[in-house]
Amino acid sequence: MLMKHRKTDAGTGPRAVLPGVYLIDPCRSTLGFSVRHGVVSSVCGTFTDLAGILKFDGARPTGFEARVSVRSGSLRTGTGRRDAHITGPDLLDADTFPLMSFRSRGAVRAGDERFRLHGHLRIKDIELPLGIDLTLGGGAPGPNGENHVGFVGTAALRRSDWGLNWDMPRGSRDVLTGDTVKLTLDVSAVALERAA
Repeated sequence: MLMKHRKTDAGTGPRAVLPGVYLIDPCRSTLGFSVRHGVVSSVCGTFTDLAGILKFDGARPTGFEARVSVRSGSLRTGTGRRDAHITGPDLLDADTFPLMSFRSRGAVRAGDERFRLHGHLRIKDIELPLGIDLTLGGGAPGPNGENHVGFVGTAALRRSDWGLNWDMPRGSRDVLTGDTVKLTLDVSAVALERAA
């Protein structure tokens, strides 16, 4: 998933991310996923309802912090019947567990504007470690002078670790839904002092 292009003030481009606390903009942020299905295809979709708070420390970029929640029922794959099944009792059980959450516990620099964010992901009633590779897109001024920041990220997890075992392959010849889920983040956030 590519970083969305965001309009900035005339004659300016992305700038350094200013330190502070930012709120995720749910209208401009998505969490995408893909999982292998069968021999030659993948099921792809997005979660469209994200919320969260981010903290940037300009003097210590690796001090990046994140608290993010995602509504399990906001999953969209383009097929209503499949969405209902994935968010139903066999898998995410969104009625019982309406939120998935991620909380960071540290970041390690991996290059210019790139970080490895370590934290814990909770799906249903299971919370396990997860690493996310992030690339900051820089900051940009909004139309009212507020500070914006954008970044993209990728991660991979084994759904079986979180107890999502429906349709799991049981042998080398099975061609059901794969265990590895690839995640893609495209996030825009606005500085808290102007977020309201």
